[in-house]
Amino acid sequence: MIDKDASSLRYKARRLRPYVWEIPPDAKPGMLVPARILASDGLFKSMDDGVFDQVTNVARLPGIVQHAICMPDGHWGYGFPIGGVAAFDPETGVISPGGIGFDINCGMRLLRTNLTEDQVRPKLASLMDRLYELVPCGVGCKGVLRLSGSEYRDIMTSGAGWVARRGYGRARDLEHTEERGCIRGADPDKVSDHALKRGLDQLGTLGSGNHYLEVQVVRPENVFDPVAAKAFGIDRPNQVCVMIHCGSRGFGHQIATDYLKTFIPIMAKHGIRTGDKELACCPFAEPEGKSYFAAMNCAANSAFANRQMITHLIREGFSKTFGQNDIEIGLDVVYDVAHNIAKLETYEIDGVKRQLLVHRKGATRSFGPGRGFLPEDYVDVGQPVIVGGSMETGSYLLVGSATAMTETFGSTLHGSGRTMSRTKAKSMVRGETLKESMSQRGIVIRAASMSGLAEEAGFAYKDISEVVNTVHDLGISRRVVRFLPIGNIKG
Repeated sequence: MIDKDASSLRYKARRLRPYVWEIPPDAKPGMLVPARILASDGLFKSMDDGVFDQVTNVARLPGIVQHAICMPDGHWGYGFPIGGVAAFDPETGVISPGGIGFDINCGMRLLRTNLTEDQVRPKLASLMDRLYELVPCGVGCKGVLRLSGSEYRDIMTSGAGWVARRGYGRARDLEHTEERGCIRGADPDKVSDHALKRGLDQLGTLGSGNHYLEVQVVRPENVFDPVAAKAFGIDRPNQVCVMIHCGSRGFGHQIATDYLKTFIPIMAKHGIRTGDKELACCPFAEPEGKSYFAAMNCAANSAFANRQMITHLIREGFSKTFGQNDIEIGLDVVYDVAHNIAKLETYEIDGVKRQLLVHRKGATRSFGPGRGFLPEDYVDVGQPVIVGGSMETGSYLLVGSATAMTETFGSTLHGSGRTMSRTKAKSMVRGETLKESMSQRGIVIRAASMSGLAEEAGFAYKDISEVVNTVHDLGISRRVVRFLPIGNIKG
């Protein structure tokens, strides 16, 4: 629930510099650090009151370092605003499922092809039909693999590597995945049996909501940084790419649900008051905090595995449609990155290098050139940042920067951000009408639910170019290319 005084917080924010607004710690009782909102003037004015309430609640959490942050795509969420970033001291700070999200490691994967729009257009409808048949989507969808409990436990600790080793991927796929598709420190013993059962049949599935599989094109006028684009393999006019947006599905949701219940009595024990029950948390140094972190990493690894399996299915669909093997078509992984996660990372704070627990809730890692965590072929250019837009307006590929390392704990935005609820969007358009309208504009849609399709109408989201231009002008990530949708599969 949004605090009744939340609207006044907007007027307590002062503009530090272009695109950076700061709410001081005396704006709300209990704030330990300032809260920062990164936004253009227009985006700042249009942000809902919930963002201001939630980001200032985050600033009250024990052990928070420097400031709480909300990205320009920010909007009201569960606990943290979606678009929220905060870093905590591992010894004195907390870990909070509300700062990570229920869909742990919801993230993006981008594939490039050797095909152009002219080659794909004649077979686009057939391709979308094939992909829709191969990649399960919608509420309660199940994957093609039937896994045993021991196999799924292996996925929890091995991530995308488990899938690739069984013939559903290439070695290069792992090289171009955050943490090579496997985050260390996962412990299946910290996961409930109920969570495991929910995950067993979901490998290789999109799910529902705002998750999607999209076929896209890069037109020459939408290449902003040719050098970075070439480094990422996007180097031909009207090149076709494929973007995947999904996460750990019911498995991650159950882990978050389990530990939120666990953390409520622990907060009382430690005298922690957050002002919002959705910000239930636990001192990270406590056994329960470490257990959640280990379980969260299990979910993160399952999400990497999920996107890897979907990649295999996409390759199969393209190969069958175009009569070529997937190597000839390309379908190389440009990158795969999480945007719902907490990670231990090192930053320089007041001249001292410190390990921090960085929460990103609807925010993407944005590491600049020279970082050791990057694939060898990206070290000189920086980390790819995949920013999903609406199915009508397109998406972006950005690149990380050194500025993000000093200003935003190596973070940037993750998408365009909603402007209205799903209920309101459905009241404004019918799914069938939207599908027909998009078809007339050359965008082929396949959807498991017309109601779900209406929820994701383009008008329900912020202007993707405005939010991207904000982070570009701030310097925390830089525009590389814009993708325009030509085919989309929605759950």
